[in-house]
Amino acid sequence: MNYYKADLHIHTCLSPCADLDMTPLRIINAAVARGLQIIAISDHNSAENTAVAVATGIDHGITVLPAMELTSQEEAHVLALFDSAENILAMQEIIYGSLQSGVNDEIGIGYQLVVNELDEILDYNKRLLIGATSLSLGELVRNIHSFGGIAIASHIDRHSFSVLSQLGFIPDDVAFDALEISYSMGMEEATSRFGSYKGIPWLTSSDAHSLGDVGRKYTTFLLQEPSFSEISLALKGEREMRF
Repeated sequence: MNYYKADLHIHTCLSPCADLDMTPLRIINAAVARGLQIIAISDHNSAENTAVAVATGIDHGITVLPAMELTSQEEAHVLALFDSAENILAMQEIIYGSLQSGVNDEIGIGYQLVVNELDEILDYNKRLLIGATSLSLGELVRNIHSFGGIAIASHIDRHSFSVLSQLGFIPDDVAFDALEISYSMGMEEATSRFGSYKGIPWLTSSDAHSLGDVGRKYTTFLLQEPSFSEISLALKGEREMRF
């Protein structure tokens, strides 16, 4: 068993709110420089930069988990982690079918770049990735679980786009695997404010949109190996995790 530092919430240049230099290669180089061993690429409502990130991670000795940050009908963000490209692409198909119609405003909102391992632009995603899907929070989590994924309530301490900001509570019938505390709140304050939700595992991550933010917050796991299955065991209480 070894300790692994994991930052499970990082956006690439596919997210319109992220810097354009947030390519998988540069993110992974930043993660290695900051001593991280596990990261998750988690763009808004899309996984089109996931495959290149996973492959680049292997080349640089770092585990990259396929992930997306999904937006429910209620405009609550949910971090979804998966064990394979097959499962995340199946989830992406459902998400693409539930996104609002229309074309992304590249000037007003931002470019959504699909890139390769050399940072070369392959495509401009034109979908409204920043918007909400037509799936309710419960439907979103059930779909994540149907593909063997992990569903995490994103940045529950934020005043916008969190489950608590949008609903005021965490529904009993929505089976989150974990709750994320954002980089801006310490665990002591989080315990004071959200202690009633301590029955659900907590983690913290960077929600990085720029290279300088990669690894600004992370969770440390005691695992047999840096893998999706071991992270899953940790969230079930079968492995140690700390902030």
